[in-house]
Amino acid sequence: MKIYLFAFLFFLCGFQAIGQSYIEGEVIIKTKDGVYPKGLKVIKNLGHSTYLVKLNKKIKVIDAVEYLKGTKDVIYAEPNFVFKKIGNKSSDPMQGELWALNNSGQVVEGIKGKVGIDISASEAWKVSKGSKEIVIAVLDTGIDYNHPDLKSNMWLNKSEANGQPGVDDDGNGFIDDIHGFNFVKNNGKPMDDNGHGSHCAGTIGAKHGNGVGIKGVMQKVSLMALKFLDESGSGTTDQAISAINYAVKMKVDIMSNSWGGGAASLALEEAISRAEKAGIYFVAAAGNTGLNNDNYAHYPSSYELDNIIAVGAHDSQDQISVFSCYGKSSVDLMAPGSHILSTTPNNSYANFSGTSMATPHVSASIGLYLALNGKSQNYKNVKEKLLKSSVYSEAYAYKSLSGGRLNVYNFLTDYFPERPLDPDQEAWLDLKIDSFESAHPYTRNNNLNRKIFVKGAKFIRVKIKKLDTEEDYDYLSIINEQGQELERISGTKSNFYSVPVLGDTVVIEFQSDSSVQKWGFYIDQIQYIL
Repeated sequence: MKIYLFAFLFFLCGFQAIGQSYIEGEVIIKTKDGVYPKGLKVIKNLGHSTYLVKLNKKIKVIDAVEYLKGTKDVIYAEPNFVFKKIGNKSSDPMQGELWALNNSGQVVEGIKGKVGIDISASEAWKVSKGSKEIVIAVLDTGIDYNHPDLKSNMWLNKSEANGQPGVDDDGNGFIDDIHGFNFVKNNGKPMDDNGHGSHCAGTIGAKHGNGVGIKGVMQKVSLMALKFLDESGSGTTDQAISAINYAVKMKVDIMSNSWGGGAASLALEEAISRAEKAGIYFVAAAGNTGLNNDNYAHYPSSYELDNIIAVGAHDSQDQISVFSCYGKSSVDLMAPGSHILSTTPNNSYANFSGTSMATPHVSASIGLYLALNGKSQNYKNVKEKLLKSSVYSEAYAYKSLSGGRLNVYNFLTDYFPERPLDPDQEAWLDLKIDSFESAHPYTRNNNLNRKIFVKGAKFIRVKIKKLDTEEDYDYLSIINEQGQELERISGTKSNFYSVPVLGDTVVIEFQSDSSVQKWGFYIDQIQYIL
């Protein structure tokens, strides 16, 4: 096949610029089987007839993608998107304790946790402590494999460790890949130069009982370091695919992915699909933008593949973390993600927050399950049990598929807590109320609230007759009797029903900021179920 990019590329139209970042001058293409892209400069063969190619400096990515998609031997073409770590560093390293494993009400970042809002790790360790036979690949900024809390649980490629330096001793195509591989510098030293990857690794498998630091969710595990994010926490689609391909080749059990941000990529989705066919769990962070992933897809967590487990974050108060993305159909469950203490490079420790921190809790919990029950488990059944065993909370009910937060003890012991009846299957009754409304237009820095009680109600939902507010800045909150915010409603809506609130009480709160003022809101009706 010959593909030539002529000057008329600049006159092509109909391709819109993509909002996500990508590498200028590079395109990923997939060709028909057996067809090599002659006439293009191939930077990297990603396998499976997929190639990273270099463009002429005069040709823009968006033009090249549009042109290449129209050629007969190219199945698809797409930019080489940029992905980033998903986590934020706390300002006070070493302040907190491991509330996520055992929440005894300790104060973290000035906030006292609620006793029992944890993953029940202490109870779980009586059932399973893990196994070195379970291999979890951490696709991230690398791992400090010399850290005293990590080094004994690092994956070891014995052929390379006992072989000759500079030689591909095991014949897998990678040289000196003793603990994994560095796809940024293309060498066998996936040392963490950022901190994010080591933090995730510590949550999974920091050593127990060694007299230093912390405990991971797993006492025993083999942590494979696959570095595709650079020292700034950024990486590209081709690097991510290379890391996934390596993990599949080396037959890992679980991939832990605390990164995201690029647009939908067929090449990346195909790579994850190959992991699915190999029976590998792909645990992925849901994102930190606080958006509903049902409406704004977040990749890679939003690909519709059965092996992907999308993880949002909750805090020690049993609330969704303020930064966490959510989604009734696009996020599977919540796990601890606010103020998580773990390992960082150079023998240090720090508190980080993010769905990045929630993800390794889930990865490690699956690791404990496989260590207990064997690797041959059907991953669809394991995922179903993971979600069914989560602890239901109304705070998560309409923001995740499971409606719950991770509980590894439940998961290991096949305990599935009851969920409330689905209110959508019941008959709703209408009730007129005294109108609750803003001024029209509303004023700046408003804070209005109304508490509504319906005796004997099992569920209540609010009908918003009209809403016209500044999108994402001025909003109505739907709050339950326990003070948990279940929904924020913003923008323009009419005859809109809120999420159902369990029980006989609902609080409606309106807040506006100091900028744009629009028409406001009007409510004069609710619905309830007895």
